[in-house]
Amino acid sequence: MLSLATPVAVARDAAPCTAGTGPYQRELEQHLRLPADGRQTPADCEAIRAFQTRNAVQPADGYAGLATYRTMLVVEARPNPNTAGRCPVRAYRVACVDLDRQLMWVQSGARVVFAPVPIRSGRDGHETRTGDFSVYSREIDHWSDLYDAPMPYAQFFDGGQAFHGTNGDLFGGGSHGCVNLRLDDARRLWDTLAEDDAVHIWGVKPGTERGLTTTAPSGVRTPPPTPGAR
Repeated sequence: MLSLATPVAVARDAAPCTAGTGPYQRELEQHLRLPADGRQTPADCEAIRAFQTRNAVQPADGYAGLATYRTMLVVEARPNPNTAGRCPVRAYRVACVDLDRQLMWVQSGARVVFAPVPIRSGRDGHETRTGDFSVYSREIDHWSDLYDAPMPYAQFFDGGQAFHGTNGDLFGGGSHGCVNLRLDDARRLWDTLAEDDAVHIWGVKPGTERGLTTTAPSGVRTPPPTPGAR
């Protein structure tokens, strides 16, 4: 009887893992319980490539780059994304946005109802505002006139800042203030949240020079400007 090789085994047989040491080498070694010396070895490369394959990181080449590190943060957050208690536990739904780790989830009480996913928040000078907000407008096919670009599954929570989907690279650069999600994640978030649901945002996006002062809820609900912050 013929047995089918696993995808990881096929990848190993197809080409040796030869990627060099990546900028997040030590972090991946610690996560994968490898000797954490910050230096790539053939065994490290194979283990990192297997992690990439399991979590659909492309390219799955064994290199400990930013996309792999950011995916690692999501994987580590899955058992309990709010272990540090930074997002308030309420009887109602709260969309929790962690700018430090560049991920978000939704919880209702202590129960996670939307598992953590990677995000891209505002770049330096266009930081996503921190504080307590609520979803006040939703538009499934919003268009940004200012940036001449789509904002699919847009859910506005503060002025022109919104959750919305993008086909762009979530692991590099930054938005103009919006919380960008992969398109499939934005679609699922659209089905999870509703108008008036709470949003809590904290932290500082890595690589930005400053964080904004926490914003208290104003109680004022203005419609999102067309174009939106994107």
